[in-house]
Amino acid sequence: MLEIQSLTKRFGGVAALDAISLSVSTGGYLSVLGPSGSGKSTLLRVLAGYEAPDEGGIKLDGQSLATVPAHERGIGFVSQGFALFPHLSVFDNVAFGLRYHATSPLRDTAEVRKRVNDILEMVGLEDFARRQIQQLSGGQKQRVALARTLVVRPRLCLLDEPLGALDANLRQRMTIELRRIHSALGITFFHVTGNEMEALAMGDRVVVLDAGRILQADEPDTVYNSPASIAVARFLNRYNLFNGKNDGAGGIATAAGLIAAPDEAETRRAGEVMDFCIRIDKIEVLPENATPGPNQAHLQAAYITSEFSGAIITHLFRLTDDRILEVEDHLSHRRPAEYDPGGRYSVVWPRAEGLVFPAGAGTVPMKAAA
Repeated sequence: MLEIQSLTKRFGGVAALDAISLSVSTGGYLSVLGPSGSGKSTLLRVLAGYEAPDEGGIKLDGQSLATVPAHERGIGFVSQGFALFPHLSVFDNVAFGLRYHATSPLRDTAEVRKRVNDILEMVGLEDFARRQIQQLSGGQKQRVALARTLVVRPRLCLLDEPLGALDANLRQRMTIELRRIHSALGITFFHVTGNEMEALAMGDRVVVLDAGRILQADEPDTVYNSPASIAVARFLNRYNLFNGKNDGAGGIATAAGLIAAPDEAETRRAGEVMDFCIRIDKIEVLPENATPGPNQAHLQAAYITSEFSGAIITHLFRLTDDRILEVEDHLSHRRPAEYDPGGRYSVVWPRAEGLVFPAGAGTVPMKAAA
């Protein structure tokens, strides 16, 4: 098990990591999601031993890593840039860590060959052992980098945005491959990314990080369906966000109009400033003069355009305060609707699907088990 206890790291007096505490069970797959500057890479470097924390501690399988140098921690690191040796073959790149390990280099040529061939087979590169690195595609290079890390059998594998340099199709395929390899080996994976869909697809737990603080840590479906704050909803890039005041009668007065809020908003004080969000695939578009149901919220909007992404269409509408509202439509659900450019419509959703938060909620440090 990996245990991180009140980990703090400062640069020039600014906290890159601010009292982070979390744990990852042995064999788990943790995704850490956050924007640039959130502290993701710093967290990996501190775990790997490349940076020393200012406060807090790290334990791996019950052992404190406070005085353990990087090369003795049993931790593998897969960087976004692959960091492969261009003058070595695929086989020799993967074998490098076995042959030149700082504490226990493997001298048995037959054992090196067996372990390298086994790991190349696992990552689907058994026929590429003699290829040069410049002869490989981006996805193949990523798998070589992963094989080189895993062949030494680390206790923990750190992945620093490992899919960030790949195109969309390769990223999707490597997502499946990484999960398969993780399941086959049972090694603990600690995967950081700025891509929300990647984080949700990869981890059996997801941590949302911002400004060196944990905003939420939970199972992917909980983070997706029940973000802990408006900040988490923003990072997921799946919600339309609003800010307004509780009118004391079950509504939130926003610049775009009065929104019928879910029941939990009734417990808030009248006049209280609140954040509100609704997921983009929960919205339905009706004619402008349509009467919403008693349990529906609605706003008036003008249609702008639609963006096609395979089986998904995102319709863009302009609200009365000029902000853009997104509505997602899935072709598998129904024939795609056609809207008149500049035409007025009513955008509606079930009241219960909206989420409300006190303004500014979710920005305090929290502990998280993963």
